[in-house]
Amino acid sequence: INRDGYFKNIRLSGRVRVVDSFPDLKVQVVSSFPDLKVKTVDSFPNDIGEWQFVDYGEDFTIQFVDSFPDIRIEFVDSFPGVC
Repeated sequence: INRDGYFKNIRLSGRVRVVDSFPDLKVQVVSSFPDLKVKTVDSFPNDIGEWQFVDYGEDFTIQFVDSFPDIRIEFVDSFPGVC
C-alpha cells in the first residue's frame, strides 16, 4: 500500500463487495500490525480506509482469507487509514 492509499491501482476507500472467488483484493483481518485501518460507514466512504459494504455497484471486491492476503486490515471505530 502506498502513502496515498492505493494498492494495485485500487484506491482503498469506497463501496466494497465481499465475494467468494476472483476478488480484486484478498484481505486478512488482524488485531495487530495491519496494513490498513478500516472504518465501516453507511454513506460517503470518501477517505482512505472508509469502506461501505454493498451488494452491488461496488468500487472493488474483496475476499476474506486466513492466509496469503494481499493486505491485512484491522477494523476500527475512528482514525481509519494507512498504517
